[in-house]
Amino acid sequence: MLEIEFGQYTNPGKVRDHNEDYMGCVLPDSYSTDAPDRRQSHGWLFALADGVGGHQMGELASETAVESVLAGFRKAPANEAYAGLLARLVQQANSDVIETAASSGNHASGMATTLVLCALRHDRAVIAHIGDSRCYQIRGGHIAQQTRDHTLVNDQVRMGLLSRNEAEEANTRHILSRSLGKDFFVSADITTTMLLPGDVLLLCSDGVHNSLPEEEMVSLAAMGTAQEAAMAMVNRAIELDGSDNASMQLIRIKDVERIGMYRGRPYKLR
Repeated sequence: MLEIEFGQYTNPGKVRDHNEDYMGCVLPDSYSTDAPDRRQSHGWLFALADGVGGHQMGELASETAVESVLAGFRKAPANEAYAGLLARLVQQANSDVIETAASSGNHASGMATTLVLCALRHDRAVIAHIGDSRCYQIRGGHIAQQTRDHTLVNDQVRMGLLSRNEAEEANTRHILSRSLGKDFFVSADITTTMLLPGDVLLLCSDGVHNSLPEEEMVSLAAMGTAQEAAMAMVNRAIELDGSDNASMQLIRIKDVERIGMYRGRPYKLR
């Protein structure tokens, strides 16, 4: 059976007096009556969002998005395929952010947020994201980014209009090309990754990944407990920069349950 250890931590940084990042998770153990069954039927969900918008509306946007997906995940049918489920939850979160902005007056017109989700069950993780909050996977001392930043400059790099070096120096490098709350329909990028014991998954806001080199992520992710490692990574990012809110969810894979798929249904491999 899938076994994990996780920790999470957030810090507003050195400059801002409020935190527009928001995190949350759904754990099978939170269901007191059928936790063992829910490990296999529903699994775990981790969510992290980085809000944008004036008058502290960014923090409302990020909280609205995360709480929306957590509520939807708790109500999801047993064994629903993650790809379709996460796409649906992201779209509902987008609608909820738009509705919250509409009910909050004109000062919330620019309210939006990034969102990265990671759902885990059996021996795999499904990742969905909008914006530039990221998910990484660490295996055997090597780190791989599992998400693609939805920013204007990153889109220009993909189209060959900018070099990677030019993108890193561009004044527009923080402008999002995709976020929740801007349009009535939003399409999340969704990927699946297989899990092995010893893997580490990192969900973080740009206050971490814009400051903390990947080689430091790898070394810090291995220290202490998962909670201690998450705190160490955020605090190091703040030490190196601190101009933005910084948030981290760190998930260590302790054991997995190998499964196969037949006609869309999982079965246990011996």
